[in-house]
Amino acid sequence: MSPLRLLVVDDHPVVRDGIVGMVSSDAEIEVVGEASDGTEAVRLARVLEPDVVLMDLRMPGTDGVSAIRELARLGLTARVVVLTTYDSDADVLPAIEAGATGYLLKDAPRDELVRAVHAAAKGHAALAPSVASRLVDRVRTPEASLLSARELQVLALVADGATNREAGVRLHLSEATIKTHLLSIYAKLGVGDRAAAVAEGFRRGLLSASR
Repeated sequence: MSPLRLLVVDDHPVVRDGIVGMVSSDAEIEVVGEASDGTEAVRLARVLEPDVVLMDLRMPGTDGVSAIRELARLGLTARVVVLTTYDSDADVLPAIEAGATGYLLKDAPRDELVRAVHAAAKGHAALAPSVASRLVDRVRTPEASLLSARELQVLALVADGATNREAGVRLHLSEATIKTHLLSIYAKLGVGDRAAAVAEGFRRGLLSASR
């Protein structure tokens, strides 16, 4: 089996070197490129076709969230795992909304980082514990702003019977990104599956009974 192809994006060369050193000891991961900002990340992703992009958020020029949005707009299949120092709502939610499959902090140990890369390549969400807790905490947010606009779109499509793949095609997102949105929806609504999410969405008035 060919190693999964990884693109590393960070504006600090020392940080990129550290990340490359951490993941290169895994024979199943091949670092195919490095980028220092979002614009370069998108350009290299189009040329190199990586399986996973490790994306910093706060970079000069084009930031990580903008780059994630552009990757999704272009229909590139690479899964994005955010690797950043920040875990505030203002950082986490826009990144996941834009299409990130995973979200890790830079203090993550090597094994956690490697696991997240492999998980993302397989289409599984990989969230740092603090990020997962933050999403759960948002269950207490008032109903009107509980779900993001993108999450409401995903929930509405699920309520209409769309599969993850079908929802991804409709919203121009990867199937893995739809799964990440669903995990966020489950956490915010305090449910464990699609059917319960739809039922809770109707109960809270997030979905219209006339659908």
